Amino acid sequence: MTTFKVRVKKYDLTLLVVLMLLILAGLVILYSTSVYNGEVKFHDAMYYLKKQLFATALGLAVMYLVAGIDYHIWKYAAVAGYVGAVALSVLVLLAGEEYNGSKRWLSLGPFSFQPSEYAKVALILFLAWMVNKNAKKIEKITILFKVLFCILPIVGLVGASNLSTAIIILGIGVILVFVASPKYVQFIWMGVIGTGFMTVFLMLESYRLERLLIWRNPEQFAKGYQTVQGLYAIGSGGLFGRGLGRGIQKLGFVPEAQNDMIFSIICEEFGLAGAGFLIFLFLLLLWRFFVIAVHAKDLFGALIVTGVMAHLMIQVILNIAVVTNAIPNTGITLPFVSYGGTSIVFLLAEMGLVLNVSTMVR
Repeated sequence: MTTFKVRVKKYDLTLLVVLMLLILAGLVILYSTSVYNGEVKFHDAMYYLKKQLFATALGLAVMYLVAGIDYHIWKYAAVAGYVGAVALSVLVLLAGEEYNGSKRWLSLGPFSFQPSEYAKVALILFLAWMVNKNAKKIEKITILFKVLFCILPIVGLVGASNLSTAIIILGIGVILVFVASPKYVQFIWMGVIGTGFMTVFLMLESYRLERLLIWRNPEQFAKGYQTVQGLYAIGSGGLFGRGLGRGIQKLGFVPEAQNDMIFSIICEEFGLAGAGFLIFLFLLLLWRFFVIAVHAKDLFGALIVTGVMAHLMIQVILNIAVVTNAIPNTGITLPFVSYGGTSIVFLLAEMGLVLNVSTMVR
């Protein structure tokens, strides 16, 4: 018992408290949001909550295990993890299960998971290892492009069926290289090249351009229904919301409300105040990541935490921006809140990495 107490004290307790608050808030919000869909689709109001509870328990166990492993060990698994991510991404294209028109899932008997979630963690570790290895030469444009070139296979493979996740993965890579590089001028050219690449990528498929039209005038398109209903939910919440469980839009009006659009239900039931508090919790989490990264024992640890911080920051921003129609709909979940077993397990694995780095801060 004494050993356990000493070990807990080593971790960043503020980070742990905020994380637990986010997880508990997420479960409560998910239950409120998913009751109707669970009853209608599976005749079980707690269907989604039970599956999420199982995934969360598994994720917490993974987090505990990862938090107890010296993060320096991951240097030796970084390349293998990267190769595994590429292989799984190829496998998804060849034998993945299709859902809502996109191949994103691999099935292992009764279980299924999204390899793209694993790819985020694998890429964070791989880039942290690679940037750390080339730290003294990172200002050279050739090294920068070499590092970023390693991201493209995963971005391309994942982006073929999941553009939003590909954007997150690319964003993680750019932020890690940006943080490690002492020179910033070359990032202007990278931005120009990246913009050109994204333009071509969007033009390759007509449905991607269609999303831009829907984004500008969602009420004029049948596919804009989800966005419009989400905006209705946000607008009807007011300052303090209708109250927990009293939302209307989750009753079949917002499709799959427990997934990508869950933030709109948060706004409806808890209002601007509740949504603001949730955003505040995310900001506290990001603040602790920043503190841990700044005081990390070495560059490798700092880069791991920075990668996790970039992942969470980009995903939260994208989700809220999509729900509020600030950007075109891309289908991205809200971390720790939206329904998704694979997502919560790998997110908590990332939290385990950060917690382990926090035990060795200077």
